Amino acid sequence: MYPVSVKGILLTPAHKVVLLLNEREEWELPGGRIELGESSTACLAREIQEELHLEVEVGTPIDTYLFEVMPHKHVFIATYRCTLIGPFTPSVSHEHKRLDVFSPHALPVNLPAGYRHSILAAYDLSANMTPTNTSTA
Repeated sequence: MYPVSVKGILLTPAHKVVLLLNEREEWELPGGRIELGESSTACLAREIQEELHLEVEVGTPIDTYLFEVMPHKHVFIATYRCTLIGPFTPSVSHEHKRLDVFSPHALPVNLPAGYRHSILAAYDLSANMTPTNTSTA
């Protein structure tokens, strides 16, 4: 059995994705492990509050996959779309080295492939949720 980690794809008001730099010098999505008795969505809202000091609404699931964190150490990842509640004034917690925002067209090279795939999938869903033609004619 693998540990489970839930991660959030949080888009800024400028439509950039929030990433955190971890101790392995890899960028990652905010989130973390589910505590006993906690739902995945409650976990993710709590983790984003702890890691970024932001309030979010956790939305639809984007993807699930098995991630090899280190050789022979795997974690089951579930990614969710998140929507910011309130102003975008993040600050990084002690759990990460740094926080930054990225365009989906300029994601960092040291972002694991699974996160990259989830981000691109979330942007595709965003595009589908935004009307491209609002004409009534």
